[in-house]
Amino acid sequence: MISLVHLAAEEPQNPLLPPLPELIVGLVAFLIVFAILAKKLLPNINKVLEERREAIEGGIEKAEAAQTEAQSVLEQYKAQLAEARHEAARLRQEALEQGTALKEELRAEGQRQREEIIAAGHAQIEADRKAASQALRQDVGKLATDLAGKLVGESLEDHARQSRTIDRFLDELEAKAEAAR
Repeated sequence: MISLVHLAAEEPQNPLLPPLPELIVGLVAFLIVFAILAKKLLPNINKVLEERREAIEGGIEKAEAAQTEAQSVLEQYKAQLAEARHEAARLRQEALEQGTALKEELRAEGQRQREEIIAAGHAQIEADRKAASQALRQDVGKLATDLAGKLVGESLEDHARQSRTIDRFLDELEAKAEAAR
């Protein structure tokens, strides 16, 4: 070995190439460190990498499961929303039909009340007309008997005679009125 050291000392040394003994010692040290790392550190690194890979794959599976579940929940939500819209449309239609029926019922009730009021008015008018006709008949009868008494020159105070005379006179007037129509 000494001869190698002499030989190496005589040659001019290349700055890029290290001396051979250093190269051999460095190579042996590297192989020892590599073997220790391969025996001790590499299994732990592989174990950590495997756990990480499994965690990532599990996370992806969980994310896919969550996405599938979210999609199904979204579909359920859309179905419920469509059902709610359908129910709201049905309720609107039902309320519209009830409103129309109520309006028609109120209109019919108003028409019925109007007809009752008109009928009551006609009945009242007829009753008033009859009462006025009766009062007029009495007044006209009284005037007619007074006038007839003055014309005849005698009193027509007899009630039965007075009634007959009045009725006959009024019947003649009514007959003339109907004939004129």
